[in-house]
Amino acid sequence: MTPRWNNLVSAIRRLPGVGPKMAERIALYLLRSDETAGILKAIEDAKNNLRRCSLCGNYTEGDLCQLCTDLYRDKRILCVVEEVADLDAMERSRAFKGQYHLLGGVLSPLDGIGPKELRIDSLMKRLKETDSINESLLATNPTVEGEATATYLAQLIQPLDIKISRLAYGLPSGVSIEYADELTLSRAIEGRTALVHK
Repeated sequence: MTPRWNNLVSAIRRLPGVGPKMAERIALYLLRSDETAGILKAIEDAKNNLRRCSLCGNYTEGDLCQLCTDLYRDKRILCVVEEVADLDAMERSRAFKGQYHLLGGVLSPLDGIGPKELRIDSLMKRLKETDSINESLLATNPTVEGEATATYLAQLIQPLDIKISRLAYGLPSGVSIEYADELTLSRAIEGRTALVHK
């Protein structure tokens, strides 16, 4: 293959979750497709015009995002998530009506990501200066880094007299117990609920 082909595949491989075969398939699609110019224009437009919301960290075109300016959101509960994809998942559920704060990742000392690399200072400032917030929902992912980040945040938030909650864990609907991993089963047992109250 030519150096240009190798450069294209290498550039695509830098995207998260894209392996060598997937990078080649995407490269072929981009070279063959009539939509490539539109895709490139959309990427350039987003890169030039989107910025982080000054309050929550979501992407927006203005200073504040739509969620932060929505007067109907519950100002009493603040959901702390890792990134935009997590916020989007929460919104798709239509179950959460409060406000958000994006950390920009999780604590990962091996990768050089400590508290200063995340939006923890702005979170603490927001919790201290906003009288209406009475609950902080720590919705980091159930990974080692996500759990460590939630534990760290809980220790910081505890002195503020704000309720600290965590997303419930358990078996996903439709999954057989025999196929569930140990952590999922452990969380499901810890979070069990009574069917009949005596």
